[in-house]
Amino acid sequence: MTSEGRFHTMPEQSKTIHSAPASRTGAGFLPHLPLPGAIPDNHLAIADMADAFGVTHRTLHFYEEKGLLTADRMGPMRVYGPHDIRRMTVINACREIDMPIAEIQDLMQALTACESRDDAAQIFENALNARKRELAAQQSILRRQMQRVSELLESAADGDGGEHAAVMPIHLSPIEAKCLAFMAEGYPANRIAGLMDMDLTAVLTLESDIIRKFNVNHRFQAVAKAVLMGLVSAE
Repeated sequence: MTSEGRFHTMPEQSKTIHSAPASRTGAGFLPHLPLPGAIPDNHLAIADMADAFGVTHRTLHFYEEKGLLTADRMGPMRVYGPHDIRRMTVINACREIDMPIAEIQDLMQALTACESRDDAAQIFENALNARKRELAAQQSILRRQMQRVSELLESAADGDGGEHAAVMPIHLSPIEAKCLAFMAEGYPANRIAGLMDMDLTAVLTLESDIIRKFNVNHRFQAVAKAVLMGLVSAE
């Protein structure tokens, strides 16, 4: 244990995680995914786990409550073993694409029940393809909402004697503008938290403030309105 209270293991032999049977939570295999950076595929203290994956301690506790991770005890320290480090790579990848937690639970249960590495790879691929279809549907909805906002703006202009209706300016703080830019690029809140080095709760509050300022119902409408106002690029 270091002076910072973190647990370190022997130097890693490889940064890449290889599929392996579950060690504590039942039989099964995991898809082949790389570790994020130079972390050992051995044991990690909760602080090191949080730093490695760019999440908060609260997030890890939440995953434990949902049955996705299980921490061990090593003396006074709570540590994650090799299997839970591997599981976290899958969980974190799913959260980066904003997969709902219930779907992640179903995916991890399916991986626990699978009987080969090929099965695990296929299950994960199916889950990614399903999420891709969901995101494509959301993108289609966003385009329709942008079109509708354009129509409403044109109607407002026509109702003002043909002159362009005045649009109230929206004032964003630098941190709100940065968050909005990431939202426009399609990053989910947990990914934005990592990019901005902020707590997930703080980012969710920031997004809520942005949505309120644009006087819309959710983040997709806020981005659509921001594009139409020229506050973010449509590309």
